[in-house]
Amino acid sequence: MGHHPIPALLAAAVMLLGSVSAGRAAEAAGVETTIPAGTSGPPLRALVWAPAGPGPHPAVIALHGCSGLYDGKGRVGARFRDWAERLSGAGYWVVMPDSFGSRGAAGSQCRNADRVARAGRERIGDAMAALDHLAGRADVRREAIFLLGWSNGGSTVLNAVGRAARAPGAPDFRAAIAFYPGCRVQAEKGGWASRTDLLVLIGEADDWTPAEPCRRLAAGDPDRVTLVTYPGAYHDFDHPDLKIHTVAGLAFTGSGSGAAHTGTDPAARKDAIERVAAFLAAHRK
Repeated sequence: MGHHPIPALLAAAVMLLGSVSAGRAAEAAGVETTIPAGTSGPPLRALVWAPAGPGPHPAVIALHGCSGLYDGKGRVGARFRDWAERLSGAGYWVVMPDSFGSRGAAGSQCRNADRVARAGRERIGDAMAALDHLAGRADVRREAIFLLGWSNGGSTVLNAVGRAARAPGAPDFRAAIAFYPGCRVQAEKGGWASRTDLLVLIGEADDWTPAEPCRRLAAGDPDRVTLVTYPGAYHDFDHPDLKIHTVAGLAFTGSGSGAAHTGTDPAARKDAIERVAAFLAAHRK
C-alpha cells in the first residue's frame, strides 16, 4: 500500500474520527443554509453540520462528486452523511455546498459531458465562496479551514489549491484532501503545484479516475502532495456500504469506454478514515 504508518501521537484524533456518535443521529441530514454568491454565479445552497461547543472551531468544506449531494430519493448521500458525522463529531464545522442543485440541475450529472458546474471553473468559485463565508464567522477558526472533495469534487480540490496564491490578507485553505480525483489534465499539462499540503487517496484499480496520472502529479510536487494508493480498490472505496458494480454511460472514464467499477473496499475505507483524521489533526494547529 502506497503510504506510511500513521504516527502514534495522533491516535486520539483517529479514535475521534473513527466512530460516529449515535447521539448525533438527529443531525445526520445536516442543516440547510445559503452561502452568499461568489464569483462563480448564484447563492449556494449548502448543508452544515455543527460541532459541539461554542468554538471557534476548525472547518471542512466538502465537495460532492458528479452524482451530486443527494441520492436518487432526495436524501443526503450515505457517504456524505457518514463523513459529515465523523468530522463534526471530531470538532469540525462541515459545510457541503450543492454545486449542481444551486444551479437548477437535479440528479446525477455523471452522464453529462456539459455540466452546469465544472471542476475547473464554477466549482472553484463555489469552494472560494464557502471559504470566504466561513472565514468571516466568529465561531470558525479562520486559519484552520480545510478543503475536501470526492471524485469531481476531488478534481475541484486540485484546481482550487493549484491556482496562484490569494491576495495578501485573504483567507486560504490550511490544507486539502482529494478522494479519487481526476488528475489527467493537470498531469498532462505539467507545471501544476499545490500551494498547500494535499493528501490524495485513490484506489489502484480505479478505472473511472485512474491512479497513474495522480502518481505523476504527486511525483512532480513531493514537498506538498502525499499520495496514498490502495491495491484492488475501486472508485467510491470509502462509501459505508456500496456493493461493487459497474456503472455504464459515464461521460468521462479512464479508458474512454464510459464504463467503470465502483464500490466499498472495507480495508481501504478504514485506512482512509484513520489517515484523514491524522492529516487534519496534524494541520489544525
